[in-house]
Amino acid sequence: MPAPNLKIKVCGLNDQQNIEQLQSLPINYMGFIFYKNSPRFFDKNISLAQLTNNFSGIEKVGVFVNETSDAVLELVAFHQLDAVQLHGDESSDFCAGLCDKVAVIKAFQMDDGFDFSALRSYLPYVSYFLFDTATKNYGGSGEQFNWQKMHEYHFDKPFFLSGGIDDESQEKIKQFKHPQLFGIDLNSKFETQYGIKNYNKLKNFIKKLNNDSNEQ
Repeated sequence: MPAPNLKIKVCGLNDQQNIEQLQSLPINYMGFIFYKNSPRFFDKNISLAQLTNNFSGIEKVGVFVNETSDAVLELVAFHQLDAVQLHGDESSDFCAGLCDKVAVIKAFQMDDGFDFSALRSYLPYVSYFLFDTATKNYGGSGEQFNWQKMHEYHFDKPFFLSGGIDDESQEKIKQFKHPQLFGIDLNSKFETQYGIKNYNKLKNFIKKLNNDSNEQ
């Protein structure tokens, strides 16, 4: 898949000025973490629908960890979220209860022993999978898992790659080929501090990713 077709998701935003600053970049998704144990927890009372009122084509994703469906849907309505990313131990039945109300991205933590057959029951209820590096906690590790593991993935459901992608990862992304690779998830490696992303670093990363692909 050529890099310009990849969707860009920037996750873990919680600063209003930074959110507004990033609107000029060719970003497809912005992720907001509603998990209280995260240092990037979005705890503002103002609706994201107001903060992102002038955004064109950027979808709002709420990230949840083992939350109740009622709490998820309450925040979906308040913030007018376009999708929810379930980053905990949520079952396929839990996803089934949400998928007719909001797009569902189900995240899984990857290691060399991961069994992709465990995803089969989720297929009817999720729009995308997201594969992140395995950690003891539910937050990001800042480390990349072995992307070669993804060649064991043979379902038709598209996925995001996450975990430790930094401003030097363009070549690795360009060389990684998988028919279901849909997008990449950028977070800690582009931060100046928790919840605030470096505008110039993101801008240069996206520009180089696109330019490199155009030269192929």
